[in-house]
Amino acid sequence: MPTYQYKCPQCGFEFEEFQKMTDLPIEVCPKCKGRTHRLVSGGAGFLFKGSGFYITDYRSKSYKEAAKKESGDSGSSKPTETKKESAPASKKDD
Repeated sequence: MPTYQYKCPQCGFEFEEFQKMTDLPIEVCPKCKGRTHRLVSGGAGFLFKGSGFYITDYRSKSYKEAAKKESGDSGSSKPTETKKESAPASKKDD
């Protein structure tokens, strides 16, 4: 449930209310009984804390690919296989 901010234009009283999104806005100031206005807020960010949460877990695929190129990693975990050409067998005269 989000926390909504309200302000009374008559007395200047500001308060917050923890409400459901479906609840109707509070229209009466609890201090002067005037009419309140719900303020628009940007919300709050959040951080994952604890083991198992990494900031890079939620990066886009293009970001991860660019980071690999920048660090010089080719992105493959398998070593590159090279074919060894065998030297031609020489015939010995006995």
